[in-house]
Amino acid sequence: MIDEKNIKNNYMSKLNIKPLADRVLVEPLEAETKTASGIIIPDTAKEKPQKGNVVSVGPGTKDNPVTLKKGMTVLYGKYSGTELKLDGKDYLIMRESDILAIV
Repeated sequence: MIDEKNIKNNYMSKLNIKPLADRVLVEPLEAETKTASGIIIPDTAKEKPQKGNVVSVGPGTKDNPVTLKKGMTVLYGKYSGTELKLDGKDYLIMRESDILAIV
């Protein structure tokens, strides 16, 4: 019998990337598929998400210590960070100063 939950936890723990200096690895949240009034947004009209979860943080620098922690939900600029794909998932790596707010 295969324990899917255990497999998923092991898979997530294999993400072995550690940002350097004041950089942060963020997993963008899914784009909205429906407006507040219930209108379904087609894939071609969806905007790039500007909200995500912090996956990993760097150690910071002497002048810029990192204040974010893993698991925080943050808002960032529309064109912030560098996109990368790890283990089939999309991530952004950016400087902590590119993050606008903690939600």
